[in-house]
Amino acid sequence: MLKKPATAVIVALVLTPVTGFAAGDYETHVENYRFSFEGPFGTYDQAQLQRGLQVYTELCSACHGLRYVPIRTLGDAQGPGIPENQVRAYAEQNFEVFDPELDDWRPAVPSDNFPVNDSVGAPDLSMMAKARAGFHGPYGLGINQFFKGTGGAEYIASLMTGYTGNDKEEAGTILYENKAFPGNWISMPPPLWGDDVEYADGHSTDLEELSKDVAAFLMWTAEPKMTARKQAGFVGVIFLTLLSVLLYLTNKRLWASVKGKDS
Repeated sequence: MLKKPATAVIVALVLTPVTGFAAGDYETHVENYRFSFEGPFGTYDQAQLQRGLQVYTELCSACHGLRYVPIRTLGDAQGPGIPENQVRAYAEQNFEVFDPELDDWRPAVPSDNFPVNDSVGAPDLSMMAKARAGFHGPYGLGINQFFKGTGGAEYIASLMTGYTGNDKEEAGTILYENKAFPGNWISMPPPLWGDDVEYADGHSTDLEELSKDVAAFLMWTAEPKMTARKQAGFVGVIFLTLLSVLLYLTNKRLWASVKGKDS
């Protein structure tokens, strides 16, 4: 018997993750896919973002919304980079929004956000790539994140490709086995099968490529200013490095006479 409460707490904290995993009897797997935006100098692949937008529009938008993403941002040079006239046509052809002034629905315009879509209770995808973490360190310490990043895009891509084909029914709900989903069973049926869309650039449309494309697009919706942030950070590091050198040289010059007298 443990005599000291503190010792009991420490032992409980150490053992809980291990015994909890054994009791759950499942293991998730997130593939460490490579994306162009990874690393301190990574940038978004504009062609990939455009392909991901197509996958979202044709397959995902039926259930999931992007309520926090302005449609006009599709024209950003550091994003999909779609020409302004095409952004306008895209908004009008694909979405309708309710206008309180008209008290009626109208075609969307670039100044509108992507419509809210909660008809089937599916989560909004605007920030999903930042809300999910694909990589964790031992016992949830997050050590792997220093080397691989948080892995939100990798988690989404792995979720799309993680279906095993098995399903079961619980409480009147069909659940689908998925290797990437916590618990391994998810109520969302496989949204992608491969060759679901046809890309104008002739890029491969197998399941893995479709999953990576839509994952990259959702990473952009969650962090559209990533490239600008990295550039600002790089400039800041250079500035601080030069400032440190100048301060060091100034300090040496100011104290040179004093140190000379001491010697």
